[in-house]
Amino acid sequence: MTLQEVIEACKALDPEERLEAARQLLLSVDQDGDDQAGVDAAWDEVVDRRVREILTGTAKLVDGREAHARLRAELARSASDARPA
Repeated sequence: MTLQEVIEACKALDPEERLEAARQLLLSVDQDGDDQAGVDAAWDEVVDRRVREILTGTAKLVDGREAHARLRAELARSASDARPA
């Protein structure tokens, strides 16, 4: 089948079936570009390292409110740097 034939065949489906077909096609594209096992392994390494740092006392922990304040300040700086002079 050509792409146009597939599209025309899909148009004959009811709206819920078309939506499900679209979801499945998008999912297949996402999966083609992902190396989920690699992503999961990388996150496992990050989590393990951070837990180790916390347990050994080498991590510098920051209060949540302080972290949000730092992020807001950094975003404000970035926004002002991006403005044309």
